[in-house]
Amino acid sequence: MSADAVNSTAVFDLNEDYFGLTNTSDYSVEDDTLLCSLQEVRQFSGLFVPIAYSVICVFGLLGNILVVVTFAFYKKAKSMTDVYLLNMAIADILFVLTLPFWAVNHAVGEWVFNNAMCKLIAGIYAVNFNCGMLLLACISMDRYIAIVQATTSFRLRSRTLAHHKTICSAVWVVSILISSSTFTFNQKYNVQGRDVCEPRYHTVSEPVRWKLLMLGLQLLFGFFIPLVFMVFCYVFIVKTLLRAQNSKRHKAIRVIIAVILVFMACQVPHNMVLLVTAANLGRMTRSCHSEKLIGYTRNVTEVLAFLHCCLNPVLYAFIGQKFRNYFLKVMKDLWCVGRKQKSPGFACSRLHSETFISRQNSEAVDNENASSFTM
Repeated sequence: MSADAVNSTAVFDLNEDYFGLTNTSDYSVEDDTLLCSLQEVRQFSGLFVPIAYSVICVFGLLGNILVVVTFAFYKKAKSMTDVYLLNMAIADILFVLTLPFWAVNHAVGEWVFNNAMCKLIAGIYAVNFNCGMLLLACISMDRYIAIVQATTSFRLRSRTLAHHKTICSAVWVVSILISSSTFTFNQKYNVQGRDVCEPRYHTVSEPVRWKLLMLGLQLLFGFFIPLVFMVFCYVFIVKTLLRAQNSKRHKAIRVIIAVILVFMACQVPHNMVLLVTAANLGRMTRSCHSEKLIGYTRNVTEVLAFLHCCLNPVLYAFIGQKFRNYFLKVMKDLWCVGRKQKSPGFACSRLHSETFISRQNSEAVDNENASSFTM
């Protein structure tokens, strides 16, 4: 059989079920003689996914780098929410930097890099995605303490801020631990004449159980835990705000609703596909039509889930008035530097001096428990 024939038609083996983060291989099961072509799905994936990943990478890098720059040079992190925001921006940057590799993978139709790159890129992908999700849960809890437990929040948040390195390190360590299977099992191997970068469980007994375990961990830490924390914390925050006599409470409630709706819209479809995938594991009969449908759906929902890293800077950082003020200072200084390069005689000293004084005054008036959150 020619290479073109292999690429256009896949033979599905009863004993194999290839599943991975990118799921670029053709897989399906009906019987050992069935030929099911997923060429249409792969053509769609080769066009849609690289474009979508490129857009997410550009905007994700732009938004999150601006957050890191603002925190690093202008706004000192004065609350745990600020610390979480900074760590989440770093995680999102590392995450989107892996997307060009997956974009090439989809565009070419196979993994063109070596096995070491397969393990490294898949591992970074998993660690930073899980870390970002866990940090969303941490932000929800910190806001809950600040607003619902207002009487004791100063003491609690000051104590946690003093141990911010330990807390954030714990989040990163947990993310690495739950993603360690990706480093272990992901590898480059050949499937029906195509090189893929996906988990392979040939070295372990009962591979279906391992696949279910990995899927379960991904669903638990990458969706259910953040969702439970966000719903629990924000429901009580909204109840507290509704009782408060504050002119900004309605804006704060709208922000909370937006945060939850965006999370649900981005993450629920992708995780529903993962649940369907988990339910199909080990099944001896699967229709070709259902595999094509899952293939299309997986590509779209995965892109939707990754879009969340572009929206995080807007939902969690730029929505705050204080953060926007610092961001505007970044823009002014960048404009000043650009003008100075074009016109060597242009003086920036006054602008930098005003920025520094403004920052010092702002930090003097802000209490230690201040947060960049609008509420």
